[in-house]
Amino acid sequence: MTIADSRDPAAGADRQHPVPAVGYDRDSWRESAACRHADTELFFPIGKSGLATDEIQQAKAVCAGCPVRKDCLEFALDTSQEYGIWGGYDEDERRPLRRQWRRSRTARLS
Repeated sequence: MTIADSRDPAAGADRQHPVPAVGYDRDSWRESAACRHADTELFFPIGKSGLATDEIQQAKAVCAGCPVRKDCLEFALDTSQEYGIWGGYDEDERRPLRRQWRRSRTARLS
């Protein structure tokens, strides 16, 4: 996806992250994303009803066949993406996943 990285460096400053291997590019999954040539606006519908409903379903259909769907979802959870379709999930569907994901990461770091 060619979406601007909206990470807030201060948001996760208190979290500990393992140091990645030299040359590791955590965003390289984007090169294999099914949506890499799609219109970005499709993945950021305005609203949840009317025409937006169709856009949401179209975006999720693109995600359904994506080989890096899991990486995309993990990126969204890790960077607290609040809007859009990421890994086949909209923001409302990601909210409980984010809580669960955060708990599992906290448990692994303990």
